[in-house]
Amino acid sequence: MCSLDKRENLWILTITGDDQNRLNPTLIDSLLTTITNLATQSTPGSVLITTAKGKFFSNGFDLLYARAAGSKTAAAVRLQSMVDALKPVAAALISLPMPTIAAINGHASAAGFLLALCHDYVMMRSDRGVLYMPEVDLGLPLPDYFTAVMREKIKSPAVLRDVLLGGVKVKGREAVEMGIVDSAHDSAESVVEAAVRLGGELAEKKWVGKVYGEIRKSLYPDACKVLGLTPISLVSKI
Repeated sequence: MCSLDKRENLWILTITGDDQNRLNPTLIDSLLTTITNLATQSTPGSVLITTAKGKFFSNGFDLLYARAAGSKTAAAVRLQSMVDALKPVAAALISLPMPTIAAINGHASAAGFLLALCHDYVMMRSDRGVLYMPEVDLGLPLPDYFTAVMREKIKSPAVLRDVLLGGVKVKGREAVEMGIVDSAHDSAESVVEAAVRLGGELAEKKWVGKVYGEIRKSLYPDACKVLGLTPISLVSKI
């Protein structure tokens, strides 16, 4: 579940799942529907800010839901279905025709971490919350689009190694130093406030959304290939 509010040219998407905002089929479907509909409402100056309620931005896929299927085989099928379902959400964010900002209000783990990185700008709080990719600790392989997005968003090989192979938990100010996020702030409220300020500055640019989205796609060709996104020529429409 998620909500979408409009403040002038700013669209505020708030994740309102369970206590950890775990990505189950219901929440994933809600995100995809909301972002897909938002793409059709883009006007020059539109900006998306994504945040969440509670102590978590998102604690990743809902493994409790997967395990509730009973057998290991059935749990694996449920987990794979969530992996497959989130892929269009990542594609929708990477191709969204407007600037995007993730305001991480708390812990962002696994698929929640990936969801944040699909935004153009990432901000997080410094007083609480970590970024964490636990797959190496859980004995789970990384989906191909996770790897593709993270490889293009995290440019330092050493940082990428520590995050994906070391399973390090990264706090806000460390994440800034490592080049994973753009800024760290003292509280969840200040993160959102900073995102709104930045969103206002970006909205004043009045960029054409389709052009912005195509330029973004050109920055991340490997991720776009894995996500099934292809360039669209806009020359004939100028």
